[in-house]
Amino acid sequence: MTAMGVTDATVAGGDAVGFEEFVAVRSSALLRTAYLLTHDHALAEDLLQTTLTKAWFAWSRIEAAPEAYVRKVLVNTFATWWRRKWNGELATDQVPDAGVASRAEASDARHDLWRAMERLPRRQRAVVVLRYFEDLSESETAALLGCSVGTVKSQASKALAKLRIDPSLATVDTTGEDLA
Repeated sequence: MTAMGVTDATVAGGDAVGFEEFVAVRSSALLRTAYLLTHDHALAEDLLQTTLTKAWFAWSRIEAAPEAYVRKVLVNTFATWWRRKWNGELATDQVPDAGVASRAEASDARHDLWRAMERLPRRQRAVVVLRYFEDLSESETAALLGCSVGTVKSQASKALAKLRIDPSLATVDTTGEDLA
């Protein structure tokens, strides 16, 4: 038995009995991490499914620390998807008319953390999600990303600097002056 109550016995075909229990116990937390990385429910589910598939094939080797291994696979898979995933843009013959947004809609757009997070490079976004949303230490984040603690610190610093100047996070007072 491991700390989570997952048995380490393997069954025919290389599948570990503990894998199903691990998925049942940890999949919601892993899905949350995947959503924070992708900010899209469907992509997050795809990312988690791909990650768990990779983990299943390696389960006999990772029984000692499955959480760390699976999180690392999740982040690394996310980092490599930028070349393969559709970015949501469609080419058109005519530029659509831009509507005039209400003051409330404009205000909501200025304070949208997710839009700002989507503009961060994938590695910086991964560092921000792991450090500040998942509350991992610098050393835990470095271990997951396979880099040094100094790299985590510099990537977090760069990401926070970009978020500070991101126009969607700018604070505007009632006179329209920028307060950021």
